[in-house]
Amino acid sequence: AGPLLGVCPPPEPPPSSHLSLPLLVLWHEDFFVLCHGMLQLAQLLVSGYLKGSITTIEKRYGFSSQKSGLLAAFNEVGNTVLIVFVSFFGSRVHRPRCIGIGAMIASVGVFLIALPHFISNEYITDSNNNTKDNSSGLCKSPNISKQTCDQEKTDSHLGVYPILLLGQLLLGIGGVPIQPFGISYIDDYAEKRNSPFYLGILFAVTVIGPAFGYMMSSVLLRFYVDIDKMSSSYLNLKNDDPRWVGAWWLGFLMAATLLLLTSLPYLFFPRKMSREPKSETKEEVSLTEFLKSFPKIVMRTLRNPIYLLVVLAQVNLAAMVAGLATFMGKFIERQFAQTASFSNMMMGGLNIPSAMLGIMAGGVILRKLGLTVRSSAAMCMVAVFVSIMFAIPLLFIGCPTNKVSGINYNVSSQQCSNACSCSDEAFNPVCGSDGVEFLSPCHAGCKTVIPDKEKGLNYMNCECVASTGSPGSAFPGPCGNKCSNRLIPFMILSSITCFVASLSHTTSFMMILRTVTPEDKSFALGIQFMLFRVLGKQKKLIMQNRHGTELVNKTKTRISKHDKYNFRQ
Repeated sequence: AGPLLGVCPPPEPPPSSHLSLPLLVLWHEDFFVLCHGMLQLAQLLVSGYLKGSITTIEKRYGFSSQKSGLLAAFNEVGNTVLIVFVSFFGSRVHRPRCIGIGAMIASVGVFLIALPHFISNEYITDSNNNTKDNSSGLCKSPNISKQTCDQEKTDSHLGVYPILLLGQLLLGIGGVPIQPFGISYIDDYAEKRNSPFYLGILFAVTVIGPAFGYMMSSVLLRFYVDIDKMSSSYLNLKNDDPRWVGAWWLGFLMAATLLLLTSLPYLFFPRKMSREPKSETKEEVSLTEFLKSFPKIVMRTLRNPIYLLVVLAQVNLAAMVAGLATFMGKFIERQFAQTASFSNMMMGGLNIPSAMLGIMAGGVILRKLGLTVRSSAAMCMVAVFVSIMFAIPLLFIGCPTNKVSGINYNVSSQQCSNACSCSDEAFNPVCGSDGVEFLSPCHAGCKTVIPDKEKGLNYMNCECVASTGSPGSAFPGPCGNKCSNRLIPFMILSSITCFVASLSHTTSFMMILRTVTPEDKSFALGIQFMLFRVLGKQKKLIMQNRHGTELVNKTKTRISKHDKYNFRQ
């Protein structure tokens, strides 16, 4: 344990001329950058995949938006608690080995996130619960029968949520050493001219990872959630049906395996590279003396005005990015009436690659021009200001809200379906011939259903659908909107905004590394990432979800006592 904690000084690395070819590879910063890029890709692929599948997990287990927001942010809890303490030992521990062990812990956490699928029963809808009887969910009098969802007890998911939280907690704990130790290790042993370029590559990978996660979710959510438990021949659903639930768990299994494999090379990297670090070698001190210096190092770091201002600026940017990255797909899905898989594809194919190109371009500019701290600050300020100018028009691009009976339209007059015994938890949206959306055929007062080749089903004799003469009709699915053409300018403008804002990413990190003492690099980065999580990501995600939850509660009090739609029928 002594050498691992850094109490005893490790042996000096032998000259490169005495190393075998495999060791020469392991003792070169280029190979470390490659491995670290692969590890960050695997780690952040999980982040992107979770954000892309969060609405599907909500639907599968009936979570509220506030619960899903807490779940998305919970990996930051373990990360926040430990990152400053772990980063404090950055110059005294075997950094590559700590990174590898942390990645293994994160891999276990991701496996736990996928576990609820294997301990849960099949997901039941009226499509696979009763394939021969299409009358499920229609308006029926109380003395005839109740809805199918009232006849069957839904599974209790009380035990699922803690498992998901535990997986997220382990994912956050395992990710603690990855970025601070990796960045400081590269900056210590890479040539000063190459350091910005290497870090630009790694920061670009931090964007590629979520992009791959979004693209993976776009593909895997097209498979049904119980693809391993039931044959698709028993399923009478398409992936654009509002009752569809995709195979959210499959991507977590793949990501956990990749994370485990990419952690293995770190167990064989040396504590120090063959090239001497740029800073002078400091005399080793005892662990007790080092711990006593903790308050001094904290104050020295926080009293650095450049460091503090740059970190606060990054925190504000991180708060915005955290909310957008998590719920942009959901926004596209709801605002522009797109499927979850298509929304994730747009995020992973346009916005995130634009941010990646911006990060790489910022690193190249920094390397080519050799910017000083002052000129780097000017570049960051210009990039952020221009990105804000591009973002302002996004506030005015959107679609009108659909009319949903009982929520934002005709809230007080629903007598037409009072005699139908409709479940408040039913969610099988149908669109009436009058353009008004209903939560289910029962809420629309529909009494009969006939097969339809184009729409699948056609609900008839709907008492709540406005029509002249005979009762109206309805067809499955939401009414949608006719402004999907606005999605293209929205995505183009948001991609440009991402590109310009990302130009400041590498530059701001290099400002931090160049304005703190060499021995404080890991610790300074640790404080930075902690502030990201405390002041940026966690607070923003939970606030956004609470705000969304309050809006739903205000408009949906009549329909449900809980802040959720129950997607099981």
